[in-house]
Amino acid sequence: MAIPFSDEASLRWALIGFEFFIGIALVYNSRTQPFPRPSARFGWLVILLATLVLIGQAAPKPMTVFAHFVMLSGLGGFGLVAGVYQLAQTQRDVLVAPYAGMMFCVGVVGLMVQTWDELSKVEQWAGFLTIVVLGGGETWLIFRGLLIGKLPRAWSQAGMVALLQGRLTGHNGAIECFEKGWDADEEHLNPMAYVALHRIHLFLGQDKEAQTWKTYLDREGGEAAVADEYILAIHAALTDLDPQAAMRLPLRPEEE
Repeated sequence: MAIPFSDEASLRWALIGFEFFIGIALVYNSRTQPFPRPSARFGWLVILLATLVLIGQAAPKPMTVFAHFVMLSGLGGFGLVAGVYQLAQTQRDVLVAPYAGMMFCVGVVGLMVQTWDELSKVEQWAGFLTIVVLGGGETWLIFRGLLIGKLPRAWSQAGMVALLQGRLTGHNGAIECFEKGWDADEEHLNPMAYVALHRIHLFLGQDKEAQTWKTYLDREGGEAAVADEYILAIHAALTDLDPQAAMRLPLRPEEE
């Protein structure tokens, strides 16, 4: 015998499913980021809260739809502020802002719908304009973050972190990170990525690949376009990994 659900109960289950979708999407897609920790942490936070709400459905008085919308508005607003900071300032994550924006929009619009009959005409028009602004802002976040989001600086930083940790190959290894650490709009990053790739392939004894990146480097002005401190840091990291293999690297004037 099927259990009948009221409209409010069905909406609660839909909201719980929406929260699990956001959390799982953040955790899953975080693997494609140079620094997966911000989106993964926020995703697990959303999953944890959704799980608690799911468990609470067995209580005599489960969380109301109104309280659910309040939670979505608060959690989405927090994630939106943190995500926009990551997207615009640190440029290390493009996922949190659009996904948190979805939660914020659903929460705020849900609260408006819940109280719509109690609003005056002026408040209803203000609410309608707010919905339009939220929709436009979320569309921009999706376009800027999920569709064209590029993190060349973050990939270059992640490549150096992976190099210092000794992770040269494999998923999110130094080679993969530096291969994504270039951008047509930030041309100063290109020779930095190319010289790092050239040195790593020389270190691994892959002369053909090293020559390919050397050609790209020469097109960008050669090693003169890269700070000596940056190249020395790469040499030092590779030497710490294997001094014998590091002998394949060309000597810098500072190292002679």
